[in-house]
Amino acid sequence: MEIEYVYTKKRSDFGRQCLFSESGTKLLENIAPNKELLQQYVLENPVHRGTQLSKEYAEHEVNTVRAEYTQHGANHTEGGWPRDINIADLEQTQRFRKKVEKDDSYINTVLQLSNSMEFCILQNNAFNIYEMYFDDLEPSCLVDKSSARTVNMYRDPCPVKRPVTHVSWSPDGGSRIAVTHCNFDFQRAPPDLSTASYIWEVENPNKPEHTFQWNVAMSCLEYSPKDPHSLVSGLLSGQVACWDTRRGAEPVDVSVLETSHRDPVHNCIWINSKSGTEFFSSSMDGMVKWWDTRKLEEPLETLVLDANKEEQLLSRAMGASSLEYEPTIPTRFMVGTENGMVLACNRKGKTPAEKMSMQFKAHPGPVVALQRNPGFIKNFLSIGDWTARIWSEDCRESAIMWTSYHPALLTDGCWSPTKLSVFFTTRMDGVLDVWDILQQQREPCLSIKVCDEALRCMRVHEVGQLAAIGNDKGNVCLIEFSENLAVTHKNDKTLLTHMFERESRRERILEGKSREQRLKAKVHGNEAAVKGPKTNQGAEFRAQAERDFFAIVNKEIQQMAQATENMTAALEEPNGDVQDGSGTRAESRKGSTAGLGLPPGSRRASADAAAASSRRASDAAAAAATASPKGSLKTSEGGGAAASPRTSFKAAETEEAASSPRPSQAEAAPAAPGSSGGRASDASAPGTSPGASDSKRGSKS
Repeated sequence: MEIEYVYTKKRSDFGRQCLFSESGTKLLENIAPNKELLQQYVLENPVHRGTQLSKEYAEHEVNTVRAEYTQHGANHTEGGWPRDINIADLEQTQRFRKKVEKDDSYINTVLQLSNSMEFCILQNNAFNIYEMYFDDLEPSCLVDKSSARTVNMYRDPCPVKRPVTHVSWSPDGGSRIAVTHCNFDFQRAPPDLSTASYIWEVENPNKPEHTFQWNVAMSCLEYSPKDPHSLVSGLLSGQVACWDTRRGAEPVDVSVLETSHRDPVHNCIWINSKSGTEFFSSSMDGMVKWWDTRKLEEPLETLVLDANKEEQLLSRAMGASSLEYEPTIPTRFMVGTENGMVLACNRKGKTPAEKMSMQFKAHPGPVVALQRNPGFIKNFLSIGDWTARIWSEDCRESAIMWTSYHPALLTDGCWSPTKLSVFFTTRMDGVLDVWDILQQQREPCLSIKVCDEALRCMRVHEVGQLAAIGNDKGNVCLIEFSENLAVTHKNDKTLLTHMFERESRRERILEGKSREQRLKAKVHGNEAAVKGPKTNQGAEFRAQAERDFFAIVNKEIQQMAQATENMTAALEEPNGDVQDGSGTRAESRKGSTAGLGLPPGSRRASADAAAASSRRASDAAAAAATASPKGSLKTSEGGGAAASPRTSFKAAETEEAASSPRPSQAEAAPAAPGSSGGRASDASAPGTSPGASDSKRGSKS
């Protein structure tokens, strides 16, 4: 029999939702109590039930080996020690451990026991269905292409644009930016120029959230690291002021003009103190002052930046252009001066030498930025002129790393707070450079043309991926960098440590060699000072050398002239000459050479020697006359550097006689005194009779 029930419903009601409605209580059933049923009730524990000879089940179905447990007690706090070892004595226990670890069977025993222990531990493992696989693996270090983009632009609401002088991020995650506008051009700013500075919300670039304004423009404005509502600022008049965003547009308190700085305040930095209300400021007047926001009538302390260790004078002080403070070193700070020096100072020092313990000659011009590396406190970055330099406190004479010279002046720079090898620099031509010294040192890994105006200041967000940059037109650009410029990889810190240590060691070696060379030069200088006076020592050496040189030259010229004159006189000495009526002189050459003590065959040699000596004398005299000043060469009596006309004439005769051929003694006989050259020839001279020539031939025969 088939039972069938047909349920009818309208087609429009199919799929309609079930609607509930409120209604009153309804009594469905009423069961009255029955006392007879109570006697039939049996008490039974439904939770615990004891059984015997039941089947044993494993904890998991997949287990194949059952773990057997044994329980036993031991009355000791630390077991395994021999009886002769006192476990309370640390030295004995350490000695015994080292002895056991050196045993050869120790490693083998540990390896054997580790397998059993690992098996027992794995029995208690549970499978996690929410486990993220490969989450503990480090991502591969791929060199991504660096990039950046402009996120927002915050413009100065003032109609007359003013340069941005300082930027500061709020401590509550960087949700706000404090921006100061100030014109440092002396007596060039218009009289109606606004003195307002602003606090911008990062997400709203259309209108500033707060506006701070006072009678004098603010040159810097800094957030408190502990309170997002408190700020301190330095004014153009040299005063400092305390601000609160909850108190309106005017400052809470302003310092007295008489106890403040004499020049505009360029830097204000909060100090890591217990009260959280202390900060210090610096200015170009050469002073660093410590303040407390609860009492701004006078500074807590003042430091004059005078390098003189005996007495500090404000007239000799170096103007502070930048300031650096690391909260992890509460008493130490660094100051960059306008003459390129970097001073490492200690506030707790008692004397000026202790307060300014180290000095670094960093740049030829002002140090515009100074910051320690957030991961390596001993290394700091300095920005000045056209370069950025990385220094180590162990090397004072030179930086360990530096960039090449840029085409434009650098205006600011800072380290990345998240990636320790990255730092940023801003330039006068509107370019932002990003350097990663682990990738390349010769050129920046990223250069961005932010704007056409000069960039003045910058500050990086604590996350490391955002940077606020101010320019000359009063605009603040918010730049976002790619992830590879903000995220630190696993081996970055190790590689950077090795790089800094290597460069520091190289600089220390170079400093040692330079110090050794300076010491040697100093020792040689002392020896020279002991031997003679040090004043005008070079001039005296040159004068003495000049006198010695000309004395030697004069002596040689005199000797050569004397030898030439003696030779000429000996050659012209009359010995057996016969003079006839026609004026012709016949001379016996044999007798003339005999008077010199020379053999008859050496007449030509003696004449050649005399001619060469004459030429050397004339050349030396001409050279000395040209090289020496007028009157420096003097001749002595009996001989001279400038020979007499007679000596010169005789020397010329001797030279011409030496250069002419002499086939015979008769031909070589000198001519009459009236002849011009004194050269002998076979032909009769004009005015000489033929008989004179015959007499010559006869004399020869």
